[in-house]
Amino acid sequence: MTTTVEKKSTSGLTPLGNKPKSNVWKNIRMYSGFVIIVVWGLAPFYWMVATSFRPVAFTYDTSLWPTNATWDNYKTAFDTSLGNNFGQSLINSVIIAGISTLIGVAVGVFASYALARLEFKGKYLVLGFVLAASMFPGVALVTPLFQFFTDIGWFGTYQALIIPNISFVLPLTIYTLTAFFREMPWELEEAAKIDGATPGQAFRKVILPLAAPGLFTTAILAFIAAWNEFVIASQLSNASTAPVTVAIANFTGSQPRVEPYTATMAAGTVVTVPLIIMVLLFQRKIVAGLTAGGVKG
Repeated sequence: MTTTVEKKSTSGLTPLGNKPKSNVWKNIRMYSGFVIIVVWGLAPFYWMVATSFRPVAFTYDTSLWPTNATWDNYKTAFDTSLGNNFGQSLINSVIIAGISTLIGVAVGVFASYALARLEFKGKYLVLGFVLAASMFPGVALVTPLFQFFTDIGWFGTYQALIIPNISFVLPLTIYTLTAFFREMPWELEEAAKIDGATPGQAFRKVILPLAAPGLFTTAILAFIAAWNEFVIASQLSNASTAPVTVAIANFTGSQPRVEPYTATMAAGTVVTVPLIIMVLLFQRKIVAGLTAGGVKG
């Protein structure tokens, strides 16, 4: 027995419970990186939440935990007597981002499927235009869009905010779903056609259910992009159609000559927390959608 153990130890095998030092340092570096990334990403959000519970007199308090915590800032954010109209802005954002996402994904899924499955001249040129459109700066469109929507009487309407958002959402949708559809094998459609399904039925009953993770992920990313849009909305909206990004920028304080930093932080918390909860609830589907189009099976 002794001889056997000595032979195994001299053959390069590490005794149980004694991990190589290189692996220990590798784990330390890896988890240290995770901690740094998490702190870097969550520290501003935590400070926003902490400030939202501070009284106005303690706005610049540097304590990590809010002292004299109060809900007054949230009441100020939703108080219409101060001219904030934050509740209506939340509804506006849901309408604008929701419709933009539905139309963008509905159009994008057919365009991306055609680009992934069909062979035609100029296919890669179209993809190049889509990618170029996603990188086009939105601020360059403010002046022509303002002039155009003013001329046709759409200034301050929902459609003036939804249509530009669709143009921003579509490139993201097409580019993401095209990569996803490319990885789906042709055999799935062929098998459905052999069983008697038409091309349309094969697409609806076979391809779309399998593409659900990619569609779900793209819809969430498109919704967040439309929800956070500010530049176009700040120039094309009015008091009745302004989304939350514009409403927060125009906040007023609860006291004369008092900057509404704490109320702004409360409004920012209300806007951000639902998105975080949504991502946490559906994180598995989001990860599945992001990885499915980038891994060859």
